Amino acid sequence: MTHREAALAILNYQPYDRLPVVHFGFWHETLVKWRDEGHLSDEELAAYRGDSSPGEIAIARKLGFDFNWQSMFYPSTGLSPGFESKVVEVHPDGSKSFLNGEGMIILQKEGAGSIPAEIDHLLKDRAAWEELYLPKLRFFEERANREALAALKDDAGRDFPIGLHCGSLYGAIRNWLGVQGSAFLYADDEDLFTEIIDTVGDLCYRCAESALASGAKFDFAHFWEDICFKNGPLISPRVFRQKVGPHYRRITDLVNRAGLNTVSLDCDGNIDALVPIWLENGVNTMFPIEVGTWNASIAPWRERYGKEVRGVGGADKRVFARDFAAVDAEIERLKPLVALGGYIPCPDHRLPPDNEWDNVRYYCDRMREAWG
Repeated sequence: MTHREAALAILNYQPYDRLPVVHFGFWHETLVKWRDEGHLSDEELAAYRGDSSPGEIAIARKLGFDFNWQSMFYPSTGLSPGFESKVVEVHPDGSKSFLNGEGMIILQKEGAGSIPAEIDHLLKDRAAWEELYLPKLRFFEERANREALAALKDDAGRDFPIGLHCGSLYGAIRNWLGVQGSAFLYADDEDLFTEIIDTVGDLCYRCAESALASGAKFDFAHFWEDICFKNGPLISPRVFRQKVGPHYRRITDLVNRAGLNTVSLDCDGNIDALVPIWLENGVNTMFPIEVGTWNASIAPWRERYGKEVRGVGGADKRVFARDFAAVDAEIERLKPLVALGGYIPCPDHRLPPDNEWDNVRYYCDRMREAWG
């Protein structure tokens, strides 16, 4: 079997002859550190162009990974064109208020590699929606790159699965409004709140429809949200089910009709309250299952919802900052989860700079020994 065939067989509870060693990409700072330590050459680092680029694939294979679950085709489901990025204010400490392409004003600090703080948002009311945002959310065929789609029509010899990214049905909206802004908008102008969700949902549907109609061959469908934090969702589950759920169902019905029965979703944080809503609306594979401080695991979801819930992720990447013994212990912890079926371990997010090259390589070798 190829890695592609094995991965899809696992997620469909079918026989397989290997467990692919899967990852979720790298922080760029991690690759720079590994280059400085001599594990990567300048040329290898320069060839890195993000997920599934030839340079990224080469680095992953050098470590021992088989593929990145983020190997996908991305229609343009967001603002097009985006806002012109620019500095709006320089502060005495040297930090800058920066308007980004989504209309968020963020605080930029020199050398900071984490998620920046949000200061303000352009989207505040109906006037801003109709003038600044709605014109950027019209569907047009060029949102799906025709050349890239043509390259996916022939899947002969494809070694790893390629997903169709179906966009974000609420996470992008949360970015535009901010957490507080989205909460206030629902209370102050529910009609506008609903209109924004419906507009984004329809755009994501039409982009997925266009990509599928091209004849390109995909192996799974995928959504991105990031709408939870360590204590739970950033939106009321009741509101999410009512407003966003129908758009999930419409798109998952579309991809199911096209033969894509694996539908995964990337949402960080404690997602427990939203899992049943995704399941009832056609999303069946949770990713990346962050171990984090809340000890996320597929096991309690499987116990509660049965085999309908699958997973990719749930391997604690923090062990890569420790030693081989910690890696061994983590693999032992994963063994009963793999035995449940419908589950592929994967480090629970992109590998950060504290992760040691030798520990990651050891993990890949040991995973292959355990399930190769």
